[in-house]
Amino acid sequence: MKTLFTSLTLVALIAAALYFFNRPAPVPVRLLSIETGPVEQIAANSRAGTVRACRRSRLSMPQGGRVEQLLVDEGDSVQAGQPLLELWSDDLEARMEEAAATLKARQIQAQSACHTAALAQRESRRAESLARDRLASEELLDQRQTEARRAALACDEARALSEQAQATLKLHQVLLDDRVLKAPFAGVVAEVNGEIGEYVTPSPPGVATPPAVDLIDDSCLYVRAPIDEVEAARLEVGQPVRITLDAFRGRSFPGELQRIAPFVSELEKQARTVDVDVRFTPAPEDARLLVGYSADIEVIIERRDDVLRVPTETLLQGNRVLRYRETDSTLESVPVQTGLANWSWTEVSTNLTAGDRILQSLDTAGAEAGARVVPAP
Repeated sequence: MKTLFTSLTLVALIAAALYFFNRPAPVPVRLLSIETGPVEQIAANSRAGTVRACRRSRLSMPQGGRVEQLLVDEGDSVQAGQPLLELWSDDLEARMEEAAATLKARQIQAQSACHTAALAQRESRRAESLARDRLASEELLDQRQTEARRAALACDEARALSEQAQATLKLHQVLLDDRVLKAPFAGVVAEVNGEIGEYVTPSPPGVATPPAVDLIDDSCLYVRAPIDEVEAARLEVGQPVRITLDAFRGRSFPGELQRIAPFVSELEKQARTVDVDVRFTPAPEDARLLVGYSADIEVIIERRDDVLRVPTETLLQGNRVLRYRETDSTLESVPVQTGLANWSWTEVSTNLTAGDRILQSLDTAGAEAGARVVPAP
């Protein structure tokens, strides 16, 4: 009996030794210590947004003509009312001189006719006075009154012709002004289409043609970006926004939701979006923003500070994490209750405490519940 017990003990020791030396080696894993911090619920753009100018005018000439002068180059800063481009206008200048001379002649004629009318009026009053004293006949009085009325009508006609000449001069001045393209506001010239000597024509209705000058007001910029329609119901004007630009990697700019489009864009049947406008608050002074930069936005719908959080990528299906158990160096599956979440962080409120260490990368081979692991440095 004693020999049998000894044999069984020996077999058990051998089996234990074989298991110990042949058991799977611990899986090296990266662990993450859980801490508290802020968690935000955000709505982000579904496609890249664009930096735009509050005012941008693609200016064209209202009438055709040959380019006489190009007064600006691309990249120039201009002031409101500054001439940008001028067409050949010698013919209109000649017509202006002709209209000015005609106006001067009409004014002289009107002045002469009105002097004659004033004289005829005085003669009519004298005839009336003489007729009352029976020193002039009724026939003379009627003649003087008729001459006064005819002279007054001639004065009115001459004044009307003078006004007509003045209107003609004004018309030619307007046509001459239309030969000069002026800046409607201060800004930067983005594009100039045309060369001296080329003939330009106005854009016909419904036909898109390149503008003569593309003018941008770079003092006021905003971002327009599309948001998925499922996020639109949670958006409100005034919500804070985080803006990131590809041109300034690693940096974000504060903004505010300024406008939500009142309709859904149906560019793609499977990806319907709502355009939103975001203004910079304030505009960065140390970063030169260019119209056309691609931009991404994150509208902060709700934010909580100092809450227990885990990286969203560490969550398993069913809201579970793999926590490291130091007593036997194994991973255990722990269910958690989640709160606010985004693609970076998720708020958790049960079964975890600050300082617990969880598996950081779920794609580690062999890292599963019950597996022996060794924390990587």
